[in-house]
Amino acid sequence: MSCLLQKTLHIKMKIILLLFIFLPVLLSAQDLNYTNPILPGSYPDPSICRVGNDFYIVNSSFEYYPGLPIHHSNDLVNWELVGYGLHREEQCTGKMNLVDVQSRGGIHAPTIRYHEGTFYIITTNVYSPIDKTQPTKFINFIITAQNVKGPWSDPHIIEGAPGIDPDIFFDDNGRVYYIGTQDVTQPNDNGIGEIWVQQLDIKEWELIGERKAIWQGACGGCCVEGPHMYKKNETYYLMIAEGGTSLNHAVMIAASDKISGPFESDPRNPILTSRHLSQKNWVNSTGHADLVELSDGRWYMVALGIRNDEEGTSNMGRETHLLPVVWEPATVRWKEVNKDNWQPVEYLYPVVAPETGKVERYTKLPFAGKAQKQNDALVDNFDSTELDLEWNFRRVPMANTYSLTAKKGYLRLYLKPDTIIERGRCSIMGLRQKESDFEYSASMNFLPQKNNAEAGLSIFQQDDSYINFTIIKEDGVNTLKIVVAEQNKEPLLLKKEAIINFKGDIVFKVKSMVNKYTYLYSVDQGRTFTSFAETRADLIISKGYTGAYLGIYATGNSLKIEEYADFDWILYKAYQR
Repeated sequence: MSCLLQKTLHIKMKIILLLFIFLPVLLSAQDLNYTNPILPGSYPDPSICRVGNDFYIVNSSFEYYPGLPIHHSNDLVNWELVGYGLHREEQCTGKMNLVDVQSRGGIHAPTIRYHEGTFYIITTNVYSPIDKTQPTKFINFIITAQNVKGPWSDPHIIEGAPGIDPDIFFDDNGRVYYIGTQDVTQPNDNGIGEIWVQQLDIKEWELIGERKAIWQGACGGCCVEGPHMYKKNETYYLMIAEGGTSLNHAVMIAASDKISGPFESDPRNPILTSRHLSQKNWVNSTGHADLVELSDGRWYMVALGIRNDEEGTSNMGRETHLLPVVWEPATVRWKEVNKDNWQPVEYLYPVVAPETGKVERYTKLPFAGKAQKQNDALVDNFDSTELDLEWNFRRVPMANTYSLTAKKGYLRLYLKPDTIIERGRCSIMGLRQKESDFEYSASMNFLPQKNNAEAGLSIFQQDDSYINFTIIKEDGVNTLKIVVAEQNKEPLLLKKEAIINFKGDIVFKVKSMVNKYTYLYSVDQGRTFTSFAETRADLIISKGYTGAYLGIYATGNSLKIEEYADFDWILYKAYQR
């Protein structure tokens, strides 16, 4: 045996030995830690509550329907989507208009709480009238349910409640309080808002008693919002979001002996932020948080954050992250007892992520032995008579938009004249994009008969931000095309190409890898694929409140065409970076 061969075998044996040594350690580390975000995809403004050993999170849904997605977990790291607070059309009409609501409007910053056998969600519907001379309406309301999966009640609108992001607090003396936001009652340096509290009658669903302004935030920043009230050891704690929803986002907290204040700001505020970190940090804009106490007395926080996958942001928008919390004393001021004696006034305050003070990608599991499972794939064969909970629509869908029974084992999407326009409704539906790198494909049967009949895939984020990869009949020819709409730009035809001898069956596929989208198609049931086009991955990057959805789309392009597209299956596979 040559010296070179002996040396090569020796190196290989060392590598194998090292793998035997370190692989169990790596696997063990994975079993000991969880990965943030715990709710990947467009799940902003998280609110959490515990019932026994079960945890529930609700998130903002804005103009999407069904609204107010609710997840369940018994270990804080594995979450299942179990329902929606707004799941019936009649909940979303009239004053609660989610039919023609503007982009980035709709349902903002909910709070979920459980009290004496009933779940409560309190939140705001932000609606700007089509008549732009009319002011934006902020409709604050509460829905209730005995079962978190529903059915949820019709909205109870709380009249005379200004502001956004309300909180509901059940005190141990039997009183219930509404905590809201409003413009400042006295001029101050930040000038952007303050928190108020007022007793709430949950039998008549109305505010009663005196309203009192209780805090204007901690650091003189803007956008005092997102309040949550807690009580621990007879002390009231008021936690808020401050600094806006971008890079200066932060969580502040204050304490008081009375719910009406005065509230003493934690001298270590903000208790959570990423404003002091490099913009190259893996996550930014962390804030808008809620706290939960575990049955063993430990505490955790859920907060939103934006991953830095695409130069400071990501296609997923704002997502839900989990952080451990401990409580430590802090001196808020010194009180004069007499001429020669001053005593410190102390409160316990939460310390978030005590080891590092920030949202980490990997953190020790809350419950040993309950590892986080990968939830990175979804296959829908449309074999059920009910739509999978993962599917969402932009606004309340029109009647007869789709059917799961017209053709067994298929989702039938009907072509309507409507296209993707601001405040509009059309035949479009999608699933949240949960990672920057993914594969998304759909098998469609669609042989258009009339000109302008069109159907296929759509990756969408808002009415002015989408990518459509479709088949359309133009001048009697079946044509494959890609149209891209970027914010503040006119939709652009990226590419189109006639498909000769097209028989009606096509599999679309979009692959995202290393900041690039590749668009492929197959006309032999997925056995072979043809590459059609490539684009940057940041064409419809999240620049607003919501992240991207991966969906399907059908339209008659302003014509009444009685046709439809049948989708046999969709497949989504995500890849963590």
